[in-house]
Amino acid sequence: MARYTRPVCRLCRRNGMKLFLKGSRCDTPKCGFERRESPPGQQLHRRLKPTDYGLHLREKQKVKHYYGVLERQFRRYFAMAERSKGNTGNVLMAILERRLDNVVHRLGFGLSRRQARQVINHGHITVNGQRVDVPSYLVRPGDVIRVKNRAKSLDMVRASLAEYDRSVPDYLSVAEGDIPEGIVARYPEPEDISIPIETQLIVELCSR
Repeated sequence: MARYTRPVCRLCRRNGMKLFLKGSRCDTPKCGFERRESPPGQQLHRRLKPTDYGLHLREKQKVKHYYGVLERQFRRYFAMAERSKGNTGNVLMAILERRLDNVVHRLGFGLSRRQARQVINHGHITVNGQRVDVPSYLVRPGDVIRVKNRAKSLDMVRASLAEYDRSVPDYLSVAEGDIPEGIVARYPEPEDISIPIETQLIVELCSR
């Protein structure tokens, strides 16, 4: 499967904001965006004002990089959002927020979405008691996301939880117990999205 393999700090600098692609490292002085906020590439003395198309494209790229999805996946999610009832932009963001790798990350089982994808791919996560190793799996209300009951899985996730310092969104809840477990309480809503984004620009671009 195709994936982005270049330095991820370039993506933050290109989008002009922190995308927290390296987990807790992004909160330290070692953060590449903090040390150098200018866009990557050859620096010009005077940059041209972005075009209308450029502004629309930047919003889409920001979301793709934040959730770690490629163009084909993004187009598929947009088509799903168009067919659904409600505001297309809000539905699109809710679909992306329901991805299992995002949910695992926001529960604190992985310090970044990239690490969460690795945890899922290696079979450390179960959904409703069944092993799921597909990061793009879309969770639903009532789903129980649990760490597999084995020493290697538990040690890995507990280390992440000890370092994770962000709050869990309201649409998720963390169950108390020896084995880390999270429950999807409801579908995500616009206020649950942790990245500032103008969804209307994305809808206008993808609807052309």
